[in-house]
Amino acid sequence: QVKLVESGGGLVQAGDSLRLSCVASGLAFDTYAMGWFRQAPGKEREFVSAISYRGGSTYYADSVKGRFTISRDNTKNTVYLQMNSLKPEDAAVYYCAGTWSSNGWTERGTYNYWGQGTQVAVSS
Repeated sequence: QVKLVESGGGLVQAGDSLRLSCVASGLAFDTYAMGWFRQAPGKEREFVSAISYRGGSTYYADSVKGRFTISRDNTKNTVYLQMNSLKPEDAAVYYCAGTWSSNGWTERGTYNYWGQGTQVAVSS
């Protein structure tokens, strides 16, 4: 059974940093591209960032480029999202997802497995 478990969310002030983690089990982690998505109340779930199987390629939404960094440790079956200079508009539930597809990593429908999400709140 595949399981993705996110952690690291919380309430921070604008300008602060958070690091989200997602631990995967039940899959061959290094054969999955991993992504982070987020969903704010009343909005669609949107792409945030993605990373290739071994971490050689990364992708970011324009809204987070330069502030967020995705990384992975295949020895720990874990993907991270370092979020710096947080803004109130970054507040959302953040979801980790995994896909065996070789492309389309910015698209929600590409992903085969999803975590339950972790809440990020940013006060101004």
